[in-house]
Amino acid sequence: MRFDLIDLRLFQNIAGTGSITRGAERSHLALASASARVRGMEDMLGVPLLMRGRRGVQPTEAGRALLDHARIVLQQVETMRGELGAFSRGLRGSVRVLANTSALSEHLPGPLAAFLADNPTINLDLEDRESPAIAAAIAAGDADIGIASQAALVEGLESHPFRPDRLVVVARRDHPLAARRQVDFAELLEVDLVGLPRGTALDEHVAMHAARLGRPLRLRVRVNSLDAVCTMVAAGAGMGIVPEATARRHRRGLPIVARRLAAPWADRHLILCVRDSRRLSRPARRLFDALRAAASPQRLREGLRSAPMG
Repeated sequence: MRFDLIDLRLFQNIAGTGSITRGAERSHLALASASARVRGMEDMLGVPLLMRGRRGVQPTEAGRALLDHARIVLQQVETMRGELGAFSRGLRGSVRVLANTSALSEHLPGPLAAFLADNPTINLDLEDRESPAIAAAIAAGDADIGIASQAALVEGLESHPFRPDRLVVVARRDHPLAARRQVDFAELLEVDLVGLPRGTALDEHVAMHAARLGRPLRLRVRVNSLDAVCTMVAAGAGMGIVPEATARRHRRGLPIVARRLAAPWADRHLILCVRDSRRLSRPARRLFDALRAAASPQRLREGLRSAPMG
């Protein structure tokens, strides 16, 4: 059974007009060609598709079934054309974004939600990775856009400031170390900690610095989000290391305090990085421009003005 799109559209036009002549005109076919196509469909199916009368033609029962399928097929074809046309105009596509845990949890949800609302034909593929792995992947062309710590960037990448990303220690207000203004990282290796799942960027980052001191982390529990870390800390399960933005959100609603983490790697700045913004696809370029706008100088200044932690 071989029908092409011209056959299906012709049959739809004939049924819609009640006339082979007008259906042929609407399909931009000669009457003889249209009649031959209808006969060919009927011969192929072995049943009549049209009832011919003085006032025109009407679909038979088999013709009505064919018409239903023709409408579905032609509608799908139009949908396909529209979507592929959007691809050809650069308005549809998928953008792969790599970011560390802090960026994904604290800094990207707002800008990405606004971008998705403004660009309904663009999909985002987000992945949590540690900053050095992000820089390497962007340099290798394995992702479109990266949000990574400035210290992890490699030469040859185009980079733009995004947000401050200081790591702090969170503790329950009655914890012995809560009275300190800052806590040395080595001291945290002596107490119970609340951590994130294995493999998340922040977990690997903290574990790496503990390993450099030749010490393991005393993780009492792992939870699946930064918010859950603060909740567990408030319940007395241990101390935690979270972005300052997370601590600020929770310190009013939970009995916790945030203290500076006395480690050079705790004062970080997130960087928006790409291989070359001029060579990004149109969807990736749109996201890149949106993220740069979200990292305006005013936002950076606001982020760098740290309120007293407590």
